[in-house]
Amino acid sequence: MDDAPTDPEPSEELAHDDPERQESDREIERDEAGLTRHERGQIKDNLRLSARTVFSVIRREGEEELHRPAMSLWWSGMAAGIGISTSVFAQGLLHNAFETHPHRELIAAFGYAMGFVLVVLSRLQLFTENTLTAVLPLLAGPNGERLWRTARLWAVVLAANLFGTFLTALLIDVLVDPAHPTLAGMLAVSRKAAEASGTAALLDGIPAGFFIAAFVWMLPSSKGFEIFVVALFTWLIAAGGFTHVVAGSTEMFLLAFHGEMAMGEVFGTHLLPTLVGNVVGGTGLFALLAYAQIKGEI
Repeated sequence: MDDAPTDPEPSEELAHDDPERQESDREIERDEAGLTRHERGQIKDNLRLSARTVFSVIRREGEEELHRPAMSLWWSGMAAGIGISTSVFAQGLLHNAFETHPHRELIAAFGYAMGFVLVVLSRLQLFTENTLTAVLPLLAGPNGERLWRTARLWAVVLAANLFGTFLTALLIDVLVDPAHPTLAGMLAVSRKAAEASGTAALLDGIPAGFFIAAFVWMLPSSKGFEIFVVALFTWLIAAGGFTHVVAGSTEMFLLAFHGEMAMGEVFGTHLLPTLVGNVVGGTGLFALLAYAQIKGEI
């Protein structure tokens, strides 16, 4: 019968090198020996994932990404660049719809989350996600092969993302009526984003990179609630006026095609500084901190 007491299943924690930890685990096993299989299942279902478990999940995903063919990364990255442009469309739509609302900017920021929800839940390749996912395997086992594969992944995905946003902005410029109210809203939020340039864009890119890496770290623990985690933190990026190199490239390309910015300015004073900030926030801060907290346990 399912409710009859059974021998406790071996604990994965018993493999830990700390003798005190092993003894504690054995004590827990003894205390739970009288529980039914159903009760022990309820305990498992309600346990939060440990930091080591989250690390292992993301590291395994990173290893898989590092070994994907370059063409697979390219097409996935280009699709992500097109998909992330939904953020600018939805933000412009809300910006125009709530023209007279006192909290117009905060409401429009919810639209910014839409592209990230589309890309992340579709499992498309977004560069700023890879500042954490692809780096954890390198931190756990640094070698020349992993370094090369990480550099290849970053280069292919970033180029594909930017090509996708460039193509989307070009199509919008060619196909959409300049008098369309949603386009006016998209241009308005793009002009607002363009106010951050140079050092300001770099500094604003650090929190954005950190938040992206943070929600990637939280996703394994957020089964069933992924959409809310992604939407919350990407809304925070837009509401805080922080800069994201891929979503922001759609905005900058739109301004360039509209004749309000030169391409040299797009890359030199906006995208490049934002890229540096995103990498510092995602890899230099979050990835290193996430790895440091479990380094002694793996």
